[in-house]
Amino acid sequence: MMGRQAKGQQVKMFFKGFSLEQRVRPDHPLRKVKKLIDFDFTYEAVAKTYGIKGNVSIPPPVILKLMLLLIFYNVRSERELMATMPERNDWLWFIGYDLDDQIPDHSVLSKARSRWGSDAFKDFFERIVCQCVEAGLVDGSKIFMDSSLIQADASKSSIINMNSLKSQLNRHYKELEGRLDDENRESGEGLNGTHLSTTDPDASIVSKGKVRSQLSYKVHRAVDEQSEVITATAATTGAVNEGHLLNDLIDQHTENTHSEVEVVVADSQYGTVKNYLECLDRGIKAHIPPLREGNKGLFSEEDFRYDPQDDTYVCPCGNRLKCQSFNKEKQVFQYKCGKKICQVCPMRDRCTTSKEGRTLKRHLRHDEARSMREKALSPGSIRDIRTRQHLMERSFARAVPFGFKRARWRRLWKVQIQEYLTAAIQNIMVLVRNVKEPRSAMANAMRGPALSGARFSDLGHTNESFLRVFGRHIDLHSAPQANSKSGLINALCQQQFMTGSEKMLWTTARPAWECRHFSFGQQAENLLPMRPSLKMDFVWLKSSSPLIRRRDSSA
Repeated sequence: MMGRQAKGQQVKMFFKGFSLEQRVRPDHPLRKVKKLIDFDFTYEAVAKTYGIKGNVSIPPPVILKLMLLLIFYNVRSERELMATMPERNDWLWFIGYDLDDQIPDHSVLSKARSRWGSDAFKDFFERIVCQCVEAGLVDGSKIFMDSSLIQADASKSSIINMNSLKSQLNRHYKELEGRLDDENRESGEGLNGTHLSTTDPDASIVSKGKVRSQLSYKVHRAVDEQSEVITATAATTGAVNEGHLLNDLIDQHTENTHSEVEVVVADSQYGTVKNYLECLDRGIKAHIPPLREGNKGLFSEEDFRYDPQDDTYVCPCGNRLKCQSFNKEKQVFQYKCGKKICQVCPMRDRCTTSKEGRTLKRHLRHDEARSMREKALSPGSIRDIRTRQHLMERSFARAVPFGFKRARWRRLWKVQIQEYLTAAIQNIMVLVRNVKEPRSAMANAMRGPALSGARFSDLGHTNESFLRVFGRHIDLHSAPQANSKSGLINALCQQQFMTGSEKMLWTTARPAWECRHFSFGQQAENLLPMRPSLKMDFVWLKSSSPLIRRRDSSA
């Protein structure tokens, strides 16, 4: 029998036993995200940006969740996000709202970005990386680097020539002129030295491949090989050379993962002498193909022979290039052949197009840089370089569904916010795929990141008042005997922190103590060589300062 829907019936005003929890399917991706991620850190992270009087704001965790939904579902605009919110039970459930709660105005998000700045979103990204480290998804010893252009939210018609009279008649000319000289506009060559977008002055005019000149930004990433977790990221103007970001990405990776980089894999744009020497000084293997300078089809530096006795270069025709000058800033010697000699040389067309003759540059640490270039061409390096091609392309391709290819907002610091959110979402997806039984967000907040090989200062010389172990607290003031190694262990036993399923092995280290966490019933000494990556779970808390996490991978 076919059923018919009743028409004209009054809509129910009250519902018994209704819950949004029941309206969200068990395998919904937002369920795992809500269980994995702690958003309450924003209360403390952005507290200084709010006053103590005035209207009550939307809770910061709700704002962060709304921005996450904006990127995660690639919603076209914040207006559309707020207009769609009442229609999506899963979104309402995710942000902790009910059916009758008033949806915030779209302007709340733009005001929050201006109020918070990019630091809060950077903190969010770093916390996600820490969770990936805790879950054992990051190795940390080998990272892959690359960059990608993203289109700015500005049209070509907004570009003006700052040297023209028309631009000087613009009422904002002085402000635009100041932005042109801003330190963030690192490249002053070509059009970017004279042209500027009035809509988005931070964007650069870039031409690459099939894409003709357009206003762009550039996103730089470092990706760990094990689970392809993004461990470091940065956004710059489109004209910035990606090779200049190598050192910053290494530092950011080390700070976020607390592991030392052993191998860096990147393309030839990173293969500069400066980067090779930087890796050498830090003890890092640079699997980076050398950057070929000069025009294709002309003799390269390898075609010239260096004579150390005369400090000259000998060209393929037997002519000598003598040292002419030394650049102290770049630590580079310049060698040049005589103008008249080059003009009558029979191989001039294969050597140089300059009317002044052929020149070569030699770094002060040339031999060390050359050794790094040779190592970069080893079989292992070539394998890593081939791996980098699909690994980095995959990282950027996975960001496309989140609106990666075009900037949502204008100005560099807002593009950085977009990249922090996009990278955080990608890492959250890695967590969702690999963590089968996630702890609740509250448990994550209580535990903090798991630490491996951490070292802390001696208890006898510090003012710590609480030690948090396994998500619980021990009051050291109530146990005066805890100022020694044996006293601390006794205090842990008395307050039932060392249970039958867990035990802690304490070893003396200089000048600090080292603590590692092992499973009960196994010999810790035997586990050390077998499982060097075992995690421990404890942090020090100071009575007069926020949570401090100190990690030392060398422990």
